Amino acid sequence: MSGLKLFHTIGGVTEVAPRLAEVEADVQDLVEAHMETLLGVRFLASEYGTGPVHGGRIDSLGLDENGSPVIVEYKRATDAGVIHQGLFYLAWLMDHKDAFRRLVRDRLGAAVADQVLWSAPRLICVAGDFTHYDVHAVREHRRNIDLVRYRFFGSDHVGLETVASVTGQTAAPRGARQRRAARVEGARVAGGAMEELAAAVDEVLLGLGGDITKVQHKTYRAYRRLRNFACLCPQQTKLLVYLKADLAKTDLIPGFTRDVTGLGHHGTGDLELQLRTDRDLERAQDLFCLSYAAA
Repeated sequence: MSGLKLFHTIGGVTEVAPRLAEVEADVQDLVEAHMETLLGVRFLASEYGTGPVHGGRIDSLGLDENGSPVIVEYKRATDAGVIHQGLFYLAWLMDHKDAFRRLVRDRLGAAVADQVLWSAPRLICVAGDFTHYDVHAVREHRRNIDLVRYRFFGSDHVGLETVASVTGQTAAPRGARQRRAARVEGARVAGGAMEELAAAVDEVLLGLGGDITKVQHKTYRAYRRLRNFACLCPQQTKLLVYLKADLAKTDLIPGFTRDVTGLGHHGTGDLELQLRTDRDLERAQDLFCLSYAAA
């Protein structure tokens, strides 16, 4: 049960009691109508049929900011079945990539369909609540799973809270880890300061919270909660980091920060940071925190 309390502060302080939806469809309809704002996912289809063999219907299908396929399943209250149901559909999706590509092409165009990132498909479960057994269960699966608790407050507000966000990445065998570490160290020696600075940026971003998932795209590395809050794009002489920020409240400093709204670039976010030194990384940390809080 969520511990979040919401209070109305005009004319005194009055608690706004949280409530569950009257029916599951109320949650699904709201999320599907505003999926990109709420989850950072472009909506593709509702109640998508999986054919006569599987005999099921996926609640929602979407594509996230990094091009990863997303299945969203909903439950009005607490129901352990939502995770197992979602994993069943996720397995179906990985066996029917062509059908998903056709859906993306029809909805978003051929260029987007060609860039679907199959290495990181996601399952997002939206429910009234989850048990600690649910949280433990998702950590045992080698999949990208987000458990999201919802609550309605009065008639005008809805809250979403990430209960667990698990990446499907698994630990490599010891020998593989040693070989990978050797390659990384060799790259640092060969590449110099930018590799070391990238490692420091990675450490700072991952250190912002325990609900962060790192996704390696072809051209950038994304750091996300439910939505991306930072994208790292290494260059030969600098690192470009794209954040989501309120540009009206952000001081732009030539050579350090830049408004890239409407400009094509890798990754997501309208604020570009140019990092060349440890001093730049230190100056960037407040902006990292603001973008993380907004994701």
